[in-house]
Amino acid sequence: MAYCSAFTTAMSMAYGSSSFTTSTSPLVPYLPSKSTLSMMTTFSHLPLRFNRRRSVRIATASLSAVNSPSTSFSDSQKSVLLEVKDLTAVIAETKQEILKGVNLVVYEGEVHAIMGKNGSGKSTFAKVLVGHPDYEVTGGSIVFKGSDLLEMEPEERSLAGLFMSFQSPVEIPGVSNIDFLNMAYNARRRKLGLAELGPIEFYAYIFPKLDLVNMKTDFLNRNVNEGFSGGERKRNEILQLAVLGAEMAILDEIDSGLDVDALRDVARAVNGLLTPNNSVLMITHYLRLLEFIEPSRIHIMEDGKIVKTGDISIAKLLEEEGYKAISTS
Repeated sequence: MAYCSAFTTAMSMAYGSSSFTTSTSPLVPYLPSKSTLSMMTTFSHLPLRFNRRRSVRIATASLSAVNSPSTSFSDSQKSVLLEVKDLTAVIAETKQEILKGVNLVVYEGEVHAIMGKNGSGKSTFAKVLVGHPDYEVTGGSIVFKGSDLLEMEPEERSLAGLFMSFQSPVEIPGVSNIDFLNMAYNARRRKLGLAELGPIEFYAYIFPKLDLVNMKTDFLNRNVNEGFSGGERKRNEILQLAVLGAEMAILDEIDSGLDVDALRDVARAVNGLLTPNNSVLMITHYLRLLEFIEPSRIHIMEDGKIVKTGDISIAKLLEEEGYKAISTS
């Protein structure tokens, strides 16, 4: 599931909201009981709090999900959305160093892809960005929309406009998609001082986005990811992104386990969400994803660092010759 997105936003802020009412209508959200919320936390397997807490400054985030095509601008016309400098991190429990000086700059409106062998640090880098508590940052900096990301806890990063989709989204029994998304969306609206959407308003908001991800309306009434195929789970992740309208989407192997039709659907949805103001960071092993979602830049990660950056030709070289063609070791 999208750890630093719908789940953390909903869980950290939605409990106690008065906007949800019990109803027998399948499309009217209700407020889950305290035991249901506890179960959701249990099934997430992820604590909400980050162990590197300092003073907090929340960056303002736009709530409007986008459907217009991407537009190309020069770097001089764009603002830096994410800047990572000399980032180092260890596994919190064992202190084993995984990230050994990562540097990355992502401008608004760009699509970046990170490739690399298994164990090179790709997924660790993504998890560190969203504040996963299994990792401890030991050096460097991460600036997101002008604010120090390391000052924010995971749910605060989500509210600031950061979204992450994991390789294997988990099930949340007893909680429907529409309840889950309604809570998360209204949590962001409350944080920004905006009026919450009622059940009917929210349904009108989410309904057009189903077509974007090629999902039927009955998906809204099904429990989150419960009984979903691999392709349905990935579509559901992109639906969360479409609803929340995050400025920075981190997609960790969104193509894994997808057949070509499902991959096209997911890629079409991601492309449909791109604007000059938001960006995507994809982690992948395969050229085929990059043929559907065209990257601005491709980065190769090796031994906890980004060792090479280029265009689509890098991915084509990897496809033909493997990592020996560009390895620095």
